[in-house]
Amino acid sequence: MNNFWSVTASLLEGFWVTCAIFAVTLVLALPLGLIIAFGAMSSFKPVKAVVKVFIWVIRGTPLMLQLLVVYYGPALIFHWDLMPRFIATIVAFVINYACYFAEIYRGGIESISKGQREAGQVLGMTKTQIFFKVILLQVVKRIVPPMSNEIITLVKDTSLARIILVEELLKAAQEFTAWGLMWPLFYTGVFYLLFVGILTLVFRGIEKKLDYFRS
Repeated sequence: MNNFWSVTASLLEGFWVTCAIFAVTLVLALPLGLIIAFGAMSSFKPVKAVVKVFIWVIRGTPLMLQLLVVYYGPALIFHWDLMPRFIATIVAFVINYACYFAEIYRGGIESISKGQREAGQVLGMTKTQIFFKVILLQVVKRIVPPMSNEIITLVKDTSLARIILVEELLKAAQEFTAWGLMWPLFYTGVFYLLFVGILTLVFRGIEKKLDYFRS
């Protein structure tokens, strides 16, 4: 029993790191993704081209590789000191998820018919008013399902931080294998399932609140 509680205490420490990676990534990647989405939809072709290539590179390479590049790259290329592991994790995760969120934003915004924008202009509304009063809530309704999938994936992707020795949940469990204990690895599933379960309920609630935007 003491063994169980000591393992639980150790896993909880790793779980808080997992939660921190998740929360900071989400807070930074959501607005950055919107900025990247506007860049991808820019009427200025050089900006649009650069942003689209950047998104293609980030979405086309593994997050694990991006973590290694962010952590070791500056030291190998510029001979800088290695940045703190947690900071490197956040940088890699924010860039990766911002690009995925950008594509979701872009798809949601472009799915709104031009007729609605034109109707707003006929009523004398400014572009800002049209976006916030006509377009935005409809976009939110349409992007919640794919966005929720990406956010739930983020919960599980936090385990990749162990590659650069960040003491997140799965890394904390792996340390017990040196003592011949395998069950802590399976025990981590309880933490992930609870986390994902809570997020699933939250997103279901959000979707219900937005049901009045059914098309």
